[in-house]
Amino acid sequence: MNTTTDSAPETLRARMVDTILAAGHAQTPAVEAVLRAVPRHRFVPEATLEDAYADIAVITKRAADGAALSCASVPTVVAMMLDQLDVHPGQRVLEIGAGTGYNAALLAELVGPEGSVTTVDIDEEVTAGARRGLDATGHEHVRVITRDGALGAPEHGPYDRIIVTVGAWDLPPAWQDQLVPGGRLVVPLRWRGQTQAVAFIREQDRLRSDRMDLCGFVPMIGQDGEKNGPITTDGTVTLYYDIDQPIDPSALTGVLDQPRVSVWSGVTIGASEPFDGVWLTLTATDFATCRIAANQTAIDSGLCTPAIGSRSPALAEDGSLAYFTYRRLDAPEARFELGAHAHGPTGEQLAERLCSQIRTWDNDRNHHPQIHARPANTQTDTLPAGQVITKRDSTLVLLP
Repeated sequence: MNTTTDSAPETLRARMVDTILAAGHAQTPAVEAVLRAVPRHRFVPEATLEDAYADIAVITKRAADGAALSCASVPTVVAMMLDQLDVHPGQRVLEIGAGTGYNAALLAELVGPEGSVTTVDIDEEVTAGARRGLDATGHEHVRVITRDGALGAPEHGPYDRIIVTVGAWDLPPAWQDQLVPGGRLVVPLRWRGQTQAVAFIREQDRLRSDRMDLCGFVPMIGQDGEKNGPITTDGTVTLYYDIDQPIDPSALTGVLDQPRVSVWSGVTIGASEPFDGVWLTLTATDFATCRIAANQTAIDSGLCTPAIGSRSPALAEDGSLAYFTYRRLDAPEARFELGAHAHGPTGEQLAERLCSQIRTWDNDRNHHPQIHARPANTQTDTLPAGQVITKRDSTLVLLP
């Protein structure tokens, strides 16, 4: 429970916003102002004030196995997505995923008295908590609806802006249908094992990405298009892949016991330089892209040593595997060379493909592929040339 002195919330909130600004977010005076104004601690009453204003997610509901079901998102991510959404006074905004109600309160401040905010969540316990937080902070006018977020809220639309604050594997048709032409949809979208907060603009029968940033979110209930399976008999290494990919983890069981081949790209990074763009580049260029996760036992034994143990890009194809890794160079300052470890009959070729895309990323590290999202039944001959990812409700085309 909150136990710090009454003067602490304002001080801690100011410090939180300063952290957000230092990270390069809250890029407009309006977003900065609402972050300074809305009391986040009122939406997470069970958290300490320090946790309420730290740059961390505050878990508010867990499943029986301990998995997070609902939370107050990391403040820097909240600010980043508000920047992407580009909300203006008087607009109508739909939020999918009510969470604690904090994000809806920020949106209500941004749209002002002439605008409207509707937030939807499938869990009535979550919506009840959001309603309490909103009422307690003077945001009684925000609509809170208990409903499957995939359905949206057509009775209060159409919307100028839609923001999804749960991790989505797919784009339900209702979201595009309820968005005005030229409107913006911001969604933490998952494909090929990684999640990006993607800002889409509606253009006629499609959504076109305008910006994307790496993020992570509690997954949306009811979307199960990502599959996974172990590739070791003891379950220490797992592959994650999408339903449109012909990946069979059982056919790869034991592949890591085959001789390892290492291929190095010649691309180097410093200790604090990000490299998540490599994964994004792979998703736009190689259909075999997936995610590999190794637990500490597999890492310590040397069986599998990906760049990040719990989540690194990999290529899986025809009984072979290559995954992203790095090695430390002998240099005065810490430098690391990016590359791939590979196993299986065509593992070396997969590693060469992976390293080729590392070099592509290195040519322009700030470049992002563009995504065109269309309904799942779109004729393939009408799609632009690019990497096609087929989901249940939508078809994504990634243009490198």
